[in-house]
Amino acid sequence: MNATQLFLGAIFSSIGFGYFLYGKKQKMTIPLVCGLVLILFTYFIDNTMIISVIGIVLSILPYFLRF
Repeated sequence: MNATQLFLGAIFSSIGFGYFLYGKKQKMTIPLVCGLVLILFTYFIDNTMIISVIGIVLSILPYFLRF
């Protein structure tokens, strides 16, 4: 793991934590699930580009999917 992956993990985990708290408080499923996935997915992926793409997609997904 290099410094870039560590930095991206910290950024996306922070965003995920915010989504998780928002989803839990508002009882909304999409932000809750996206938040959990954003917190955990960087532990399983080693490629920096894939971490960036998945993190960006999961970060904007709750904005477009509002249930």
